[in-house]
Amino acid sequence: MRAHPAGPLHADVAASHESVERPATVEELNRLSPAVWPSSCRRNADGAVEIAGVDVRDAVAAHGSPLFLFDESDLRLRARRYRDAYAGAGASLVYYAAKAFLSTTVARWVTEEGLGIDVASGGELAVALRAGVPGERLLMHGNNKSMAEIEAAIAAGVGRIVIDSFEDVVRIADAAARAGVVQAVLVRVTVGVEAHTHEFIATAHEDQKFGLSLASGAADEAVRRIAKLPSLDLRGLHSHIGSQIFDASGFQVAAARVVSLAQRIWDEQAIEVEELNLGGGMGIAYLESDDPLDVADMAFQIGDIVGKECAAAGIPMPALAFEPGRAIVGPAAVTLYEVGTVKPVDLDRGAVRTYVSVDGGMSDNIRTALYDAEFTVVLASRESSAEPVLSRVVGKHCESGDIVVRDAWLPADLVPGDLLAVAATGAYCRSMASNYNYLPRPAVVAARDGAVSVVLRRETMDDLLALDPGA
Repeated sequence: MRAHPAGPLHADVAASHESVERPATVEELNRLSPAVWPSSCRRNADGAVEIAGVDVRDAVAAHGSPLFLFDESDLRLRARRYRDAYAGAGASLVYYAAKAFLSTTVARWVTEEGLGIDVASGGELAVALRAGVPGERLLMHGNNKSMAEIEAAIAAGVGRIVIDSFEDVVRIADAAARAGVVQAVLVRVTVGVEAHTHEFIATAHEDQKFGLSLASGAADEAVRRIAKLPSLDLRGLHSHIGSQIFDASGFQVAAARVVSLAQRIWDEQAIEVEELNLGGGMGIAYLESDDPLDVADMAFQIGDIVGKECAAAGIPMPALAFEPGRAIVGPAAVTLYEVGTVKPVDLDRGAVRTYVSVDGGMSDNIRTALYDAEFTVVLASRESSAEPVLSRVVGKHCESGDIVVRDAWLPADLVPGDLLAVAATGAYCRSMASNYNYLPRPAVVAARDGAVSVVLRRETMDDLLALDPGA
């Protein structure tokens, strides 16, 4: 479904509540499902939500609202699970996809847990290097890398650069030759597989900007050109079929097509594909009803698929690599908001929806407007015994599409000053945040053993005005 340019389609506003299941009990309204919330998340004796021993009321009092609150141990545990599960499936390295969320602190956490980092810009590269991540543990993506970004990556000793176009071949070869190095590269292959996901985040079908087409022969041609250039070392192939993927079925076709290309490269050019990077895109639960495949099961199934395809093609099994991002940081964080305005609105057929306005919105979570994303939200500063009312959590921006949670059941006694928590916002919320309406971007903090540390400080109005020479 495409988002309407002016916000949500009015036709679905009154009808959408019919598909939202009303909580059967007050206890259910206050419950924190472990499928959605960080592993340490619970309600304390006061009924307030706490994460890793930190009361959300204390976190907001100290660091303001809106606030991104990470469970450090939860994030580290997810990184270890991916490292171990995919190593068991034949992965030589698991890269954390920095685009989901990056700071020097998070870069250190994931590398301490044995992951590399996949960066997609010079800025992400700079953050990873400032965090002390060794260059050889980095992989650089990008469909339009500048020469400056390529040169910075080569100077840093980045382990792999992913070639996304014929221009990339020329630019990377030139920069490597001038630097006097042989740069290891992967060719990103567009395999014509569209993941079962939202159109805007499915990246392997033909009509899109990423990669070199398998069907047109562009991928084969890129390999031929690379093989003639002494400053490039073709290590393997890359394929990414989308995001928020809940099963391994999409990888079945993608792996078959990439392995077929690897076989053809060997037969025609006597070049062995040593590495196969199958990207990321493993899904997470945003709602309790979401049912992503277990990490170990997904890893086993993908590894088994590639192994069988290689055996059928009669070629050696390449080393595998993967790039999870959302699956590591997404469930490990929540966003805390303060309620400002509570406004009941009459709908069709006698229904009422309560609009709950909070002190953030699309500037800190664009995903609802951009992807029609769904989230779980609860009253976090206390428990309530009031009846649930149909609610829509909205931001404070001058946009009708400024919606955080489109349909939710929240207590009828919700009042200004209450805190709401939105689950699974560690990925693509702070990283895609903006200063729309001149709102400073929220702070990011991490909880561990009852203590809070700052990951990114809150922006101030002075930060924003510092960019304006007229100020």
